[in-house]
Amino acid sequence: MLIMGIDTSDHRGYEEKSRTDSLLLATFNQDNKSIKLLSIPRDLYAYVPYIGDYTKINHAHFHGGPTAAVETVENLFDIPVDYYMRVDFEGFLEVIDTIGGIHFDVPYEFYESDSTDKKNSIHLLPGYQKVNGEEALALARTRKHDSDIERGKRQQEIIKKVFEEVTSIKSVTKVSKLIDVAGNNMNTNLSFSEIKDLTAYALDKDLDIQTLNFDGDGWIMDDGLWYFHANENSKEEIEKELKEHLEIETD
Repeated sequence: MLIMGIDTSDHRGYEEKSRTDSLLLATFNQDNKSIKLLSIPRDLYAYVPYIGDYTKINHAHFHGGPTAAVETVENLFDIPVDYYMRVDFEGFLEVIDTIGGIHFDVPYEFYESDSTDKKNSIHLLPGYQKVNGEEALALARTRKHDSDIERGKRQQEIIKKVFEEVTSIKSVTKVSKLIDVAGNNMNTNLSFSEIKDLTAYALDKDLDIQTLNFDGDGWIMDDGLWYFHANENSKEEIEKELKEHLEIETD
C-alpha cells in the first residue's frame, strides 16, 4: 500500500494538482504479523512513467494523481502496489486529535507553519511530550534543521505512535469515531470490507512494524532544482527486502 500525504487542504485547495508532501510504502505479511514501512524522500530523482521522464517523485501525483504515483513506485522497486491511501492535512489532524494526540520525543526546538500556512505559529521545544494534531503535522513536515531522510524517519515514528495509541483504545465508540474520521478524510481504492480487514490487522497488539530508509546524497541538477539521489546498493537492498516480505520470487 502506498500512503500519500498531500500538501493540500480546504485552505490551499490544490485538490488533484497537489504534490505528495510525504510518501510511505507499506508491505504486509499476515503470516508473521509484520509491516515493513519505507519512507520515500519527496525529492527522490525517479522515473515517472506517466510523463515518460525523470523528475522528483513527489511530482508524479501532480501530473497524474494516485495512479501516476503508484505506477512510479511500482516501477522504482519492480513490485506490485495493490492499494493506495491518500490523506490531506485535515485528515491527518483529525486522526491525531481523535485518538487524543500522541507522545513523541521532539528532537530539537523549532518553529513551523500550521495547516493554514500561518508562519511560525507552531513552536515546539525538545523532549518527550504529548503533541496534538497541528503539532504532529509540524513534526511530520519540518526539515529546517536536518534532512529529508530524517524527516522521513519522523513520519515513520509518528505512524508507529498512532498504531500504539489506536491499539490501546478500549472504547468501541472511540474506535468507531476514528474509522469515520479516517473514512471521511481519505481517498483510497480499498473496499469497505478490505478497510475492515485492515483495521483488524492494525489493531493486533503483536503487530511488528519495521522501518526502512534510503541511503544517498543530494545535489542541484542542470534545471536548478535540488534532488535526492538514492545509493544504488541501498535501493537494491530495499527492493530485495520488500520482495522477500511480499514473498515474491527474485532472480
